[in-house]
Amino acid sequence: MPLIRPFPALRPAEGRAQEVIAPPYDVLDTAEARALAEGRPWSFLHISKPEIDLPAGADPYAPEVYAKAAENLQRMLDAGVLRRDETPCYYAYRLIMGEHVQTGIVAAASVAEYDVNRIRRHEFTRPDKEDDRVRQITALNAQTGPVLLAYPHAPEVDALLAAATQHQADAEAISEAGVHHLLWVIRDTEVIARLTALFDAIPALYIADGHHRSAAASRVCAARRTANPHHTGEEAYNYFLAVIFPDHQMKILDYNRVIRDLNGLNEEDFLRRVRECFTVEAADGPVKPAQPREFGLYLGRRWYRLHIHPSLVPTDPVDRLDVSLLQNHLIAPILGITDPRRDKRIDFVGGIRGLRELERRVDTGEMAVAFALHPTHMEHLMAVADAGRVMPPKSTWFEPKLADGMASHLLD
Repeated sequence: MPLIRPFPALRPAEGRAQEVIAPPYDVLDTAEARALAEGRPWSFLHISKPEIDLPAGADPYAPEVYAKAAENLQRMLDAGVLRRDETPCYYAYRLIMGEHVQTGIVAAASVAEYDVNRIRRHEFTRPDKEDDRVRQITALNAQTGPVLLAYPHAPEVDALLAAATQHQADAEAISEAGVHHLLWVIRDTEVIARLTALFDAIPALYIADGHHRSAAASRVCAARRTANPHHTGEEAYNYFLAVIFPDHQMKILDYNRVIRDLNGLNEEDFLRRVRECFTVEAADGPVKPAQPREFGLYLGRRWYRLHIHPSLVPTDPVDRLDVSLLQNHLIAPILGITDPRRDKRIDFVGGIRGLRELERRVDTGEMAVAFALHPTHMEHLMAVADAGRVMPPKSTWFEPKLADGMASHLLD
């Protein structure tokens, strides 16, 4: 069974991508999705967030929500807004955000290789979120939310994808965030065979985003395999929808922290405690850390630059991450937050919001202190996954985001 294989994607009909594409289902709440889909009958949000088409207050996990998703998918098929390619293909997918460009491949990735950890994960999943995706896949008989994967050094793959993008894109759209999405269909059978072989030679792929989607695909596969007395391993349910980019092109932004109070300390005592493990320098303006082990601290309308003492940096691939160093040497021992997954005194701010958002949260009195971090590097994420470990919560913020609706994987 190959690591990846081509598939006949369900995708927007020619010229319809701009009407269809939508942000990933898990970056919007119901109210935001309803507002974004207003006046857009073909928005993929009607499939990925179908509760927007039910009365306000509807339980987003109720059976009628998943039924509405299936109804909306069929409506878009009947109207010809979505069409399925006639033959299995790969697809080159390019994202452009400002000066940043990344080009990857849309493919069906092997559930079996996920199950044996060749497609490697770095996060825990929540059963309730897995259940939601299982119900969605089952209702639609399709995977509509792609898993974002990274592949390590593979220059020939990069070259083949670059060659596939030398003509006009088959689909093109610009998201509400201003990200340019372009898709090229790769139909050449020799190129398809070569890409399949090249990926088979890659030791591992790495999940960047989509742990619940991949886990749900594995559960659906297991259930269908058990229920199918004629199971061969070739069925579509043995694979899941993935977009795979070269690791060196992927962009991780900082994932910053804001804390509600100083755990009973005044500012002077707090800074004194911080100096036990960090050097602390007053800064003239906002501090955006330029390197690992450097942190920005915003407190009392002033910015400080922190550097952790080098002797405190361990060799362990998880404990040496900046998010771990801050958590283990400041947030837990000084601020008393030992479980950042559940403690309501801490919140997380994606770097896409900028440092001004940290200042705003503190200056309004909502939060007492903010921390700016250097982004986690892809090689650090991959090292954690290779070690079979789990990243701390809110360690990575990938940008740009994929679009839902650009390509879906039917399971029949």
